Amino acid sequence: MIEARGLTRDFGRVRAVDDVSFTAAPGTVTGFLGPNGAGKTTTLRLLTTFLAPTAGTATVAGFDVLRSPLDVRRRVGYLCENAPLPGELRVVEYLRLRAEVKGIPRDRVRGALGAALERLELGSVARRLVGNLSRGYRQRVGLADALLGDPPVLILDEPTTNLDPDQVRRVRELLRELARERTVFVSTHLLAEAERTCGALVIVAGGRVVATGTPEEIARRHAVAPESADAAVPGLERAFLALTAGGAADGGEVRS
Repeated sequence: MIEARGLTRDFGRVRAVDDVSFTAAPGTVTGFLGPNGAGKTTTLRLLTTFLAPTAGTATVAGFDVLRSPLDVRRRVGYLCENAPLPGELRVVEYLRLRAEVKGIPRDRVRGALGAALERLELGSVARRLVGNLSRGYRQRVGLADALLGDPPVLILDEPTTNLDPDQVRRVRELLRELARERTVFVSTHLLAEAERTCGALVIVAGGRVVATGTPEEIARRHAVAPESADAAVPGLERAFLALTAGGAADGGEVRS
């Protein structure tokens, strides 16, 4: 479970995250959507304790991000956007190193590596240097890293970046499978992918939450009438454009 309460982060005079509140629970993939500069990545860094909030707080897997940051980190698998990977290590060497850093017991490391390699279909490149992999395979290595140790919470920033359509489909299926028993929170700017993958959405604009709910609920509540927009544009996309163009709001409603 992830629960954010009034989460706020300032960088000098700039407020990147403004009184953000939402919950993400096991049982469904929760998507985190917003235009560029909406505060998505900053929010993820707050949830993963890489940044401290200016105000408000959040709990992740039952632990407060301010009071118990190490407990949070032990229970989160995190994939940051464009994660830097050491090109001089082989895939299995990198994942073994990450398993040690995460404190996975030595007698469980081999099983954890095998499970991560199998889930991301990396067995054929396990002995290759990370630096020689395609961008798509490097992204899958980053996802395998996030899955090491089977954490109860996954926080993933643009997990399908650089993947081909078949890989995207397989990762989508994997995320749905993983979400059955753990919290999966996914930041993405791809509306179609969010609609296919996520059972719940949190949409932000200007650093604030402007809507929450299922994709169908958000499309129904917030999409402008087809006669006043391009009728060929899907309902969720119309809703997203209306929400992100209309300003931030409390409680998921747009305030002009």
